[in-house]
This record gives sequence, C-alpha cells and structure tokens, in this order.
Amino acid sequence: MSSMAWRTPDLSNLDLGRRARRLRVDTLVRLRWMAIAGQAGAIFVTSEFLGFSLPIGLCALVIAMSAALNMVLRLRTSMSQRLNDRPAAALLAYDLVQLSALLYLTGGLENPFALLFLAPIMISGASLAPRWTFPLGMLTIGAATLLVFFHRPLPWFEGEALTLPVTYLAGIWVSVVLGATFAGIYASRVAEEARKLSDALAATELILAREQHLSQLDGLAAAAAHELGTPLATITLAVRELVRQVPQEGPIGEDVALISQEVTRCRDILRKLKSLGDDEAWPMGSMSIAQIVEEVTEPHQDFGVKIVASCSGIGEEPIGRRNPGVLYGIGNLVENAVDFARSKVEIAAYWTAERVTLQITDDGPGFAPHLLDRIGEPYVTTRNPDRRAKSEEGAGLGLGLFIAKTLVERSGATMQIRNISSSVRDNGHGGAAVTLVWQRQQFEQGFESEHHIS
Repeated sequence: MSSMAWRTPDLSNLDLGRRARRLRVDTLVRLRWMAIAGQAGAIFVTSEFLGFSLPIGLCALVIAMSAALNMVLRLRTSMSQRLNDRPAAALLAYDLVQLSALLYLTGGLENPFALLFLAPIMISGASLAPRWTFPLGMLTIGAATLLVFFHRPLPWFEGEALTLPVTYLAGIWVSVVLGATFAGIYASRVAEEARKLSDALAATELILAREQHLSQLDGLAAAAAHELGTPLATITLAVRELVRQVPQEGPIGEDVALISQEVTRCRDILRKLKSLGDDEAWPMGSMSIAQIVEEVTEPHQDFGVKIVASCSGIGEEPIGRRNPGVLYGIGNLVENAVDFARSKVEIAAYWTAERVTLQITDDGPGFAPHLLDRIGEPYVTTRNPDRRAKSEEGAGLGLGLFIAKTLVERSGATMQIRNISSSVRDNGHGGAAVTLVWQRQQFEQGFESEHHIS
C-alpha cells in the first residue's frame, strides 16, 4: 500500500534546485587553472628570486599533470555540464593528492602553503553533500599526517638547514586538521541555509504559479458557463418536446429520459461554475458534514454504482459555512470514484473534538502506481479505458483532481490519496481511497481560505 499526503509543502525538506547547485565543469577547470598559475609562480619565485634549491623537474611534472587533466576535461566534456557529487568529489580528491605531492617535494607541513589544504574542503562543503565532504576531510587529515613524517627538506638558503621543532610541526598539523574540519562544517552549514532559502523561494513560486493557474481556470469556467448557457437552453427545449412526443416505454423513451436527466445535471454544473468565485453566495447558509455528504452524492445516485454514505463521531456534529468551491472539489472526487468503481463507492464522515475527516473509497482498479506521486498536478490524467465514462479520445486532461485538490486545500484540509490492498476488502477487490482531514476549529469557522490569492 502506498500513500501520499498533500498540503502546503514542507519547505525544510524540499530540494527543488539540487541540480542547479551542482558544480559545473567550467568552475572546477577555472579554479584549477588558478591553482596551476599560483603553484608555477611560487616555484618560479622560490627558485629564481629567492635562489632556493628545489626539484623543479618533479614539481613541474606534478603541475603539468593538473594542466593535462584540465585539457582533457575541456576537450571531453561540456563546460556547462553540472557534475554529480561522485565525479565532483573525485576531482577534488585529485586536487588534494596533487597538492600533497607538491608539499612532499617542498618541505611537507613546514611549507607555509600547506594552508591550501583548506580550499578543496571548503568547495566540497559548499557544493557537495556531507557524505562526500567527510571522506575528503579524512583524506586531508591523512595526507597532512603523512607529510609530518615523510617529505623532502624545505627549500632554504644553500649551506643552511631549517629544522622546525616537533612541537611547532604538531601545532601546524593541528591547525590544518582543525581548519579543514571547521571550514568543511562551516561551509556546509552556510550552504545548507542557502539551500533551504532557495527551496523556500522555489516552493513559493510553485504555489503562486498553481494559484495563478487555478485563477485562470476560474475565469475560463465562468466564460464557458456563459457561452454554454444559450445552446444548453436550446437543447433543454428540444428535449422537452421529445419527452412529450416519444412514448415513455421502450428503449427510445429511456434514452430521452436519460438525456433529460443529463441536461438537468449540466445546468446544475453550470450554476456551480458560476458560483465558484462568489464568496458572498449563501451568506447566511451553513452546512453540517452530513449535509455536505448528501449534497455531493445526490447527483451520482443513478449511474449503476451503489453509493453508501455514513456519518458518525464523538460529540456534536460539526457545522461549517456553505462553500461552493469546497462542494465542487468534493463532488469532483466523488465523481472520480464513481467513474472508477466496479460496483460500490463508500463515503464515510467522522469527527472528534479535534478533527473532521471525510473519506471516499471505491472498489475500482486504483491509481496507477507510477502516477501515484504525481496525482493532483495539472495535466496528469488518471483516465484509462476502464473508466465507466468520459473514455472517448481527448477526454481527461488531468485538471479535475488538480482543481479539486486546490479547492479543498484552500479550505485548510489535508488531502491523502492511496491505493487499497485487495486483502483488506471483503469483496476481494482493491480500490482507491481519498481522505480529507480538517482541524475541527477550522472547519467550523467556515472553510476560510488560508492560501487564497486574489
């Protein structure tokens, strides 16, 4: 059984821009060219201006390896490509090893440029996940430890030897270890705060886009209701004439009666569409949860599917203000269940002192597992040939559940969708379940919209 809860996104757990925050190849290549230029310049100054003796050939070979790696990256990859954490960590590990080799040739930790150990760690902490920064930090500590004991002499004036005390070397080692640890943790924490802020902004943009989309649909719905009113009135007159002229008995009479029933239903739907944005509709009206269940189920009683409704709870039945948008959203969910159901749809309302719950279940095939995580997004349709209605080509744009979800969430409800295992049903069939949960206080305040953007 799989389930999903919907409401305002948990911004602390989202990571909507992870791909955009990955390291670009171009960034690493440019930073490495800067390091190569600095290393080459330091060796040149040390050798030519200070006159210190050092293995220039080996140092040049180590630097040339980095230059070769940069050339390969530039030729074999796109500079705009963003690397996953694993290859990015591998390139940073190479930079640590290359720096360790240079330090080995030029005095180990006695070399003041040992401070550069912190650079790859800070880059990793700012850009990679902690599980990759940690092994890079351990590599830094291991390399620094080896350089304490294994290294060539520090380049110095000819005929003189510079020997630093063991205590001083230990202090340098401790400073490198603590610096790498602090830099990694600090950069990681700052980057995490930036990620959370970025995710919050991205989530806000998604919510605003969804609300704008729904507002546009509200306008289209009102326009459609207006445009359809005239042809529907003509159809209604024609159907009335047919009802008077065609015998009620027989298949033709049944078809005409069905058409008349559907015309009436269309007129009711158009009235609902016109009232969705009318916050002043029924200003003195109120509805109990039982009345809500009765109103949303009544239009679907004659479609060959048994609808079983039940209401129970602890204490007095909750009563809220009549809200056309919420009624339309719940009605859409009921219609969806009727279309999918094999034989029965169950609607159960129950309440406690804290919550009001409305659950809609059917004994149909359930939702496709690969769509379960995306249901409720616009243009993600669950229609398939098993549907009892609207299965013709072009039907089902995936907007029904999107509109229903947004309308009920505007009222403060939490929407949960899941499939039901056949092992828990008496008839041996599975099905789908949609559960709406309100805080009772919020329900009784009248479905007041917390997220409505006008």
